[in-house]
Amino acid sequence: MLDHFFGEQAVANVYLYSAPLHILIILFEMFYSYSHKKHFYNTKDTLTNIYMACLNYGLDIIMKAFAIGVMFYFYEHRIFDLEYSSVWYWIGVFLLQDFAYYVHHYVDHHSRMFWAVHVTHHNSGYFNITTGFRSPVLQPLYRYLFFSPIAFLGFNPWHIMAAYAIIQIYGTWVHTKTVKSMGILEWILVTPSHHRVHHASNARYLDRNMGMGLIIWDRMFGTFEKEDPNYEEVRFGLTSEIEDKGPLNIVFHEWKDIWRDASQPNLKFSDRLKYIFYPPGWSHTGDFKTSAKLRAEERANRQK
Repeated sequence: MLDHFFGEQAVANVYLYSAPLHILIILFEMFYSYSHKKHFYNTKDTLTNIYMACLNYGLDIIMKAFAIGVMFYFYEHRIFDLEYSSVWYWIGVFLLQDFAYYVHHYVDHHSRMFWAVHVTHHNSGYFNITTGFRSPVLQPLYRYLFFSPIAFLGFNPWHIMAAYAIIQIYGTWVHTKTVKSMGILEWILVTPSHHRVHHASNARYLDRNMGMGLIIWDRMFGTFEKEDPNYEEVRFGLTSEIEDKGPLNIVFHEWKDIWRDASQPNLKFSDRLKYIFYPPGWSHTGDFKTSAKLRAEERANRQK
């Protein structure tokens, strides 16, 4: 049983066994949305979510052998020999995996090159369970690099990826507007309320709540923001909405914008690099604003 859910086919098995539950939850949310006239779903948007999930999963399959090979390279040179039989081993692999995802997610939001990949998860104006499947399509090209340090510490890569899959399933379920609060669990877990903040384009909420399973990392490192019912209504999507939502542009629009900005004439080479690696919103003229700048301005306006 352990090999079934934590062995070589663990990720596929975890996703396979969770599929009926995903379908059930999505159907329930759709029924709730329809019966209460909430308009949580849009057919074209939902199909786009499925399209991106399929692209991501396909690339994941192509990259699997290379990615796991890199992780096993680090595992073969591991610092510690850890016993699988220890309960602390399993607590450790889940905690470290969740923390590694937090770091990964933080980088995705604070370097434009990584944001160009991750933005596909945010470029919808809708927020429902299927939004959790709106994957960063190109993420399998580099995701394993954030998880390799865990293998270097002595955790088996198959166990690391199984923990990732299990936590990701929970992370999918928090993409919903149907759950307002989870009570005391709001202090420990990433909840729908926390994740609505993360997907919001309101200035106050930008780049907040990066966790997938636990919210403790955000509380520890200063990226936490509570959903405020007295604040303006949450707006989902990007700060600047994209007009062309065709199958290619929906995936590559930020890459096209990076090329436009970095290829401007008469730019210093260092500025060209900054357009690629600095936070989204950076510009050499200062005409645009990063999320940190927008949050600071919003905070100053609230304090007046």
